[in-house]
Amino acid sequence: SSVVGRHHGAGPGAGAAELSGVSRPALPAGALMGAGDAAAQQLVERRGLQGHQGARTARMAAIGACFVDYVDALLTNYCIWPPVQAANFYFVPLNHRLAVVQCVAVVWNCYLSWKANGP
Repeated sequence: SSVVGRHHGAGPGAGAAELSGVSRPALPAGALMGAGDAAAQQLVERRGLQGHQGARTARMAAIGACFVDYVDALLTNYCIWPPVQAANFYFVPLNHRLAVVQCVAVVWNCYLSWKANGP
């Protein structure tokens, strides 16, 4: 399993590294996992708003906040992220790198949602 990072340092918010027991990096990770699941349900599975499973989206957001590594997901991770980051560092201007990672993260989270809830 992975360890959720904690905020260390003397800058603003240094004393507020955790919010109700959830570290700051876990909150965006949970939001991205939730967005990935919503994308999987709407774009891949084409459920529509009536067929959207809100509990499933909430479960994926919770998994994102407390991510558990699975071997298959980890191996796929090694196939996706190193090339993305290499291209990102070599070809993408600094001010656009975060947007590239966030876009790929939504697709990645869509994959994780499909893998966790797939057929």
